[in-house]
Amino acid sequence: MSDSSTEKTVQESDFHSQPLLAVANKSGESELKDFLIEFTGTRLNPENEEVKVHMIAEVLAAEFPEFTFAFAEENFLRGYKLGLEDAYKTLARETEETESEE
Repeated sequence: MSDSSTEKTVQESDFHSQPLLAVANKSGESELKDFLIEFTGTRLNPENEEVKVHMIAEVLAAEFPEFTFAFAEENFLRGYKLGLEDAYKTLARETEETESEE
């Protein structure tokens, strides 16, 4: 297996500490982002006053579950489809290898 085909596995503990998952509290980037950060900060009142993406996701799930469910469903279906495609590719590769050995 080549290095380009391997993926890095992220542990849950690492997930919450990744810099891309932290929301920069820069105001003025977008009105919606400012609103979500402010609303989440007010709702959860984090000790260090830092709002992260997973916090916004939790608040959205609690306040607007239909919206969060739509995203979760789409991600699940895409992941399921990708898994099936990978399985079919693996079966096809194994079949080709078996036929070429004979």
